[in-house]
Amino acid sequence: MAALRPFDKLPALNSATLLLVGSEEGIQQELAKAMLREKKSFKISIHLATSLPLPSEGDHLRPRIDLIVFMIDIKSKYSLKNVEASLAHVAASFFLGKVCFLVTGVGRVNYCSVEMSSIWKLGEVYSSPVLYCELELERVRVATAQRLLRMLQICAGHVPGISALTFSFLLRNSY
Repeated sequence: MAALRPFDKLPALNSATLLLVGSEEGIQQELAKAMLREKKSFKISIHLATSLPLPSEGDHLRPRIDLIVFMIDIKSKYSLKNVEASLAHVAASFFLGKVCFLVTGVGRVNYCSVEMSSIWKLGEVYSSPVLYCELELERVRVATAQRLLRMLQICAGHVPGISALTFSFLLRNSY
């Protein structure tokens, strides 16, 4: 199965596509619902996957993916291993501002199974921002949804004067 490539397909007018990749389907669905409830000036399409590669059968029907969010549950080593295995199926050009890592469960550091240094290393190796949140809290889920929508809008090219690469660089240097 081929690697996902960011520019294989033409963009759709006034729309953007997000791919959420992670082993916790319930949390993915809640985040997707929160994003869909938010007010936005463009049409969004959200696709959920537990891992990559995506099936090749429907590849010709799949829209261009503007942003990939890899979700890592800090309480699950399997979650981190799943993301690490999935990264091999993403073309290097996606890491020019169209990928981010979303670390969930940070409110329960006592139950942490994943080393924070492993997550920081992922962000450094793949030159991608790492966002931390607790998606089980409604207000944090809404704030995270708003932040991801803004990132998606930029990655889809709907914000004049700023590219995904520039925005990614600013995010990485802000923490």
